Amino acid sequence: MNTQFQDRKDAGQRLAGLLGHYAHRDDVVVLALPRGGVAIAYEITRAIFAPLDVYLVRKVGVPGQKEMAMGAVASGGVTVRNEDIIASLRISEADFQAVADAERRELRRREEAYRPDRPPHALRDKTVLLVDDGLATGATMRAAIHAVRRLDPRGIVVCSPTGSAYACTELRREPSVDEVVCYTTPQPFHAVGQSYLSFPQCTDQEVRDLLARAERDFRPLPGIGVGPESRVNN
Repeated sequence: MNTQFQDRKDAGQRLAGLLGHYAHRDDVVVLALPRGGVAIAYEITRAIFAPLDVYLVRKVGVPGQKEMAMGAVASGGVTVRNEDIIASLRISEADFQAVADAERRELRRREEAYRPDRPPHALRDKTVLLVDDGLATGATMRAAIHAVRRLDPRGIVVCSPTGSAYACTELRREPSVDEVVCYTTPQPFHAVGQSYLSFPQCTDQEVRDLLARAERDFRPLPGIGVGPESRVNN
């Protein structure tokens, strides 16, 4: 199915329509992959009334070909390597580590920027909805899956408005993944941005603003699981 979204807000609202079975549950946490995934995830929290947090993952790109992932790094000291790419391009261990170290520094910077004084949500025994704004190769999402699995969640659900058929198929084969929810899989798939009429780069400030709004507007209500303390109507 080929669908074009107006923007990330539209994409998040449409994706949320496929996630109604996770609504009003006190065992669900929505984790967004910054930056673009946060705008998608915020719309999901509006629809299903679940807490929102970020999970930081950085792609480790091939030197000179940044869009090609030879691995990824994630919060908690997790490193995922694409050994096929590393071997086929004869990438040295020193070159891999140099790029990985640079991405770890950026990951730490974002941790401090997005969560300066707030601890991450506990994920043990939770159903975690991992959200991004698109899945091209799936390498970044795979790193997040492997990292989150170490935190003993009850289940992991991959959520994205758009993705390549290859990425969605491969992620469904991940033993740690319970469900993959992808609204559209364009054929042919060239880039995530082809599914959006407006696809500007998100800023750190936009991420901070959305996290603050989610924390303010959606809080557990005693005795009835999770619900909105107030709702933003925009």
